[in-house]
Amino acid sequence: MHGLTVLGSNHLRKSEKFLSHDTLKIFSGNANQALAMEICRYLRQPLGKARVSRFADDEVNVQILENVRGSDCFIIQPTSRPVNENAMELLIMIDALRRASAGRITAVVPYFGYARADRKTEPRVPISAKLMANLITAAGADRVITIDLHVGQIQGFFDIPVDHLFAAPVFIDHLKKMKLKDFVMVSPDVGGVERTRVFAKRLNTSLVIIDKRRGRPNHATIYRVIGEIAGKTAVILDDIVDTAGTLTKVANALKQKGATRVLGLCTHGVLSGNSVELIEKSALEVLGLTNTIPISSKSTKITVLSIAPLLAEAICRNHLGQSISAMFA
Repeated sequence: MHGLTVLGSNHLRKSEKFLSHDTLKIFSGNANQALAMEICRYLRQPLGKARVSRFADDEVNVQILENVRGSDCFIIQPTSRPVNENAMELLIMIDALRRASAGRITAVVPYFGYARADRKTEPRVPISAKLMANLITAAGADRVITIDLHVGQIQGFFDIPVDHLFAAPVFIDHLKKMKLKDFVMVSPDVGGVERTRVFAKRLNTSLVIIDKRRGRPNHATIYRVIGEIAGKTAVILDDIVDTAGTLTKVANALKQKGATRVLGLCTHGVLSGNSVELIEKSALEVLGLTNTIPISSKSTKITVLSIAPLLAEAICRNHLGQSISAMFA
């Protein structure tokens, strides 16, 4: 997770002669077709022909419109909002490819929905992330590629191989281009300390931790800021921004503690409810989000960073039987 050794076009051009339109097939549901098209452009591959529509009663209707017998098939489909619709599209596309005798099926799920329901926090509640893993496996997927899972143990919920990618190379490259001076990396909670420490070490800067309590879902209270922040640029790092309540409270608290600038980097921009309005009114100067989920907001504070080269590289390496971990060596 320290940096990407090979990313995007240079390596892919070298491997292009090994990528066959007959053996490699890339398909997409309706969740994020723009990302799928961008990945195909990097790989110099056409997007697979499939119809993903609805019957009159809103049931998902899928038909694969080309021969996939024996092919290595990848389905690009984040399970973002509408979560259940996109999840069903993914499951039914996997089933359609399996029944069409695809050689191998990889579910590329840049954003894994239900990831925050990874354990029982109260009596008589489900572990929905495990259920989602079971459904993807039962549908017929042979492998999963995903990015920045909310918690790493979700990989163990699957009985098939999981390639867990990190957006770190994209964010680190972005920060280096910004040429920030005298900045610190901020973890918005204790759970994100390990991830943020890697960034701080890589960028040769210090780490600040927010002591936060969450009384109920989507509601957090900031208790204290641990670390030196006065006179510095603060860069908040998180995996998901949903309602933006925590993110904006952290940003405002950092500003009150004397931070000169407050920036944010989040992998998955869920952006529910009035999140964009909260971001606009907050102390955040810029919020960088990847396009694992389509970002439709026109906020002047939001910058979209493409994750397509990272996913394209992972797909290429998977297809050619090359190391994924070497990408983050």
